[in-house]
Amino acid sequence: MNLLDDLLDDTGDMAGDLIRLRRSLHREPEVGLALPRTQEKVLAALDSLPVAVTQGRSLSSVTAVLKGARPGPTVLLRADMDALPIAEQTGLPFESRFTDRMHACGHDLHTAMLVGAAQLLAQRADRMAGQVVLMFQPGEEGGHDGAALMLQEGVLEAAGDRPVAAYALHVSARHYPRGRFATRPGPLMAACARLDVTVHGSGGHGSAPHHARNPIPAACAMVGELHAYLSRGVDPLQPVALSVGTIHAGTAANVVPATAHFQATVRTFDPAVSDQLARALPRLCEAVAAAHGVRAEARYLVEYPATIPTPEESLFAADVTRELFGERRYQDMAQPLTASEDFSRVLDQVPGTIVQLGAAPAGQSLEHGPGNHSPHVVFDDHLVADGAALYAGLALARLLREPGPADRPLG
Repeated sequence: MNLLDDLLDDTGDMAGDLIRLRRSLHREPEVGLALPRTQEKVLAALDSLPVAVTQGRSLSSVTAVLKGARPGPTVLLRADMDALPIAEQTGLPFESRFTDRMHACGHDLHTAMLVGAAQLLAQRADRMAGQVVLMFQPGEEGGHDGAALMLQEGVLEAAGDRPVAAYALHVSARHYPRGRFATRPGPLMAACARLDVTVHGSGGHGSAPHHARNPIPAACAMVGELHAYLSRGVDPLQPVALSVGTIHAGTAANVVPATAHFQATVRTFDPAVSDQLARALPRLCEAVAAAHGVRAEARYLVEYPATIPTPEESLFAADVTRELFGERRYQDMAQPLTASEDFSRVLDQVPGTIVQLGAAPAGQSLEHGPGNHSPHVVFDDHLVADGAALYAGLALARLLREPGPADRPLG
């Protein structure tokens, strides 16, 4: 019997438990690298399974290794677990009980999906050749770079042999119809950098601006010139997104402040373009500041590299998705997303890919409904079972495809 047989039937049997886990996680979201409640719930859900569990030292991660009955290769499956510092406004009966935190990006679904995959894989371990590493990761949001920390703590060596492939799933409230899976063989998500600028002037009375050096007009001019530079200084065939997300200055209408500060996020796909912007954007801010008689300190801080899947692994994931769910449940991503992902750290070292899953509630407009990171976003947790099936299916199919150590030809 094929190891993928009955996966959907078995996930249907466990769907209720997985939804309850997801809602429990949603009710108590945690932000950053320290997720003690989330970690505790994951450990409890894995407790009855035949897995070797390791907890992170510098973060609340969980790494679980499930070994098959026979030697073979290693496959890694990753779920991110952290939430966002957002005040939830969904009105759900299991809405966050904290006023400043929300699972607004679906990581609670990812976590429940990977727990479900662990259960499915454990049911088939006696027929598996190889092992699966289950990577439950904190700190994907907010530049915490939890994936890098888990790599430093040895997640790729958890099973002994390094993985031959790594896969992640991510739900989306926009882009894809409910229940539709998608991936692509080319660049999948953007690199992320932060431009951090402090403008130094000199303070004074608002009634005598000629006796001060106001940093606010200079900062505003910089914002305009940054966007203008992207239209003139970057190859128009190279996608770049720049958004100024914060700007702070001053305390009163009649007081010229001494400093102003703003931050922008910059998304690119080509490393050469990122290198160009790292040099050009700080120089531009410094030049605009000099023209205004003030001074700028500008830093371009690279956070995550672009997420570039292995083309063969994306095509393989598409085939597995079609085998499990049928042609109508899969579509190719027409273009990459300008969002960023620290799973890119893993894909820099291991072949693999990310599969997107449309998870907006039935009937919600994909064009006008709330998207990921919105305080109003709602995900359909009845799709958790499907995500669990795909996680497990990717691992099982990849283990079947890869010869075990005894089957590999001598080189």
